[in-house]
Amino acid sequence: MTIAETRDSKIRKGMNEVTKSIERVQAKIVIMAEDVTPPEILFHIPLICEEKGIPYAYISTKKELGNTARINVSASAISIENVGSGNETALNDLIKKLEEIKK
Repeated sequence: MTIAETRDSKIRKGMNEVTKSIERVQAKIVIMAEDVTPPEILFHIPLICEEKGIPYAYISTKKELGNTARINVSASAISIENVGSGNETALNDLIKKLEEIKK
């Protein structure tokens, strides 16, 4: 499953949009690329996610993140606010797995 499979999915991309999505507690999950340079660009994201109780994960490359989100460009980070109809179960399963890994 790609992240943006349905029309009613809502994905925020770019540091400003992702940060706002987290601060407004609209994000259901945040995904960041590991190959961001300089890495300091992303340092605040996990901290805000922890503060707001929003799960986050990493993906190998910016290009892979962009492709997965179907935005046709590389992305440092994305937040998923709505996965669209029919994908809610998959998102909830992913969030549960991330929580298990953190423990």
